[in-house]
Amino acid sequence: MKLSAQTTLTRTLAIASAAGLAVTLASCGSSSSGLGSTGGSAKVGVSLITKDSTNPFFVAMQNGAKAEAAKAGNIDLTIASGSKDGDEAGQITAIENSVTKGDKGILITPNGPGVNASIKKARDAGLYVIALDTPPDPASVVDITFATDNFKAGTLIGKWAKAQLAGKPATIALLDLFNDKVVSVDYNRDQGFLTGMGIDTVDKKKNGDEAKTGNYDGGTYTIACNEPTQGAEDGGRTAMENCLTKNPNINVVYTINEPAATGADAALKAANKSGVIIVSVDGGCQGVKEVKGGIIGATSQQYPLLMAQKGVDAISAFAKDGTKPSVSPGLDFFDTGVALVTDKPATGVDSITSDAGTKICWGTAS
Repeated sequence: MKLSAQTTLTRTLAIASAAGLAVTLASCGSSSSGLGSTGGSAKVGVSLITKDSTNPFFVAMQNGAKAEAAKAGNIDLTIASGSKDGDEAGQITAIENSVTKGDKGILITPNGPGVNASIKKARDAGLYVIALDTPPDPASVVDITFATDNFKAGTLIGKWAKAQLAGKPATIALLDLFNDKVVSVDYNRDQGFLTGMGIDTVDKKKNGDEAKTGNYDGGTYTIACNEPTQGAEDGGRTAMENCLTKNPNINVVYTINEPAATGADAALKAANKSGVIIVSVDGGCQGVKEVKGGIIGATSQQYPLLMAQKGVDAISAFAKDGTKPSVSPGLDFFDTGVALVTDKPATGVDSITSDAGTKICWGTAS
């Protein structure tokens, strides 16, 4: 761990959270009309629609939104979700329900491009719509997005994996999210990882078009597979089993998230494979434990509680006085931060230890 990286991250999270709270507090005394012309103590309906309600990442986001809504005072929060990651139909129903019951805002982690038309209808009906975690494509589908810079998250784990290889040949398994739909979080993490490795990605918005063999920054590589996991542990295990069938010599495994990484590790153990580098993105408390336990070599930590807090605060402020949040400089979304968590630091790659990651996993002490 580099102390400067940990200190900077902690301060960044504290400042961002304080800024979100300041927006709410600054709006509390306003009587000017905004979203729904609420003013005073009247509450506005807001629906949080996550990808599912079982992944710990989205459970944490839901809990964070509930706490922030209670603090805001003018938000009547409804929780909804798809049945699983990728369930666009379930999210469309939740969006339609939100419009029907007269909500004034929606917070959504989009399950895919199939929800875009419904989001547009909601906005046309006057709802303020914020995406969390997964920026839609195009970004203009929603009013604003609060999310991790997923390309940067992928780049960090790619650079770290490259450093661990130290020039040795890399046989890579890419365990992605989907193979039947395109979402930004999927290609940004995958393509960021390859970029961090020093592999030409051709089109950064498309998984799988890179050359299957060639040189990374320091050695040669072979991409053994691109397999979907649906972001789930069982999907990760099946994907890893399929990859090992294609090439039993895999020594680097990129995973879309930590449940997929857990499944991949189970498949590797069942196949008596050891010494394989596994990298991931999430940084949840359980995932950080797996870094400490040596299951995951490094993971890029996200902050879903901060996403939820800032989303709730933004709708609260907009409802009171029309205040609108702004995107981060140079980006088309608001960046909620990312940090590499590993107990094997690499020269030139800023990181924090698993102990430090545990203290701030998903933006809360554990």
